[in-house]
Amino acid sequence: MAVEILPAWMGGLEDEDLAFIRRFMLASGSLKEVARQYGVTYPTVRLRLDRLIQRIQMAEQAEQEPYIALIKRLAIDDKLDYDTAKLLIAEYKKMDKEKKGDA
Repeated sequence: MAVEILPAWMGGLEDEDLAFIRRFMLASGSLKEVARQYGVTYPTVRLRLDRLIQRIQMAEQAEQEPYIALIKRLAIDDKLDYDTAKLLIAEYKKMDKEKKGDA
């Protein structure tokens, strides 16, 4: 696949994310095998996979709601706590709804 036709969600991943996906696929989707290869516990690998899934989902939503995607990304990367992220998103949606109501 040429770089020009990569899906948008793939373009936002870091090299280590892509390496993880490669290992995961070569291990036939076995998280236990990936954990063994990395020398970490199964829950550690599961958490990494869950965060990767969230990043991919956010990348797909980013075009529709870039501000919300930014807040979610900050929360996933532990740069913003979950409760604050929820509050910011709720306030943004409230303001957006009021704005659309005025239009």
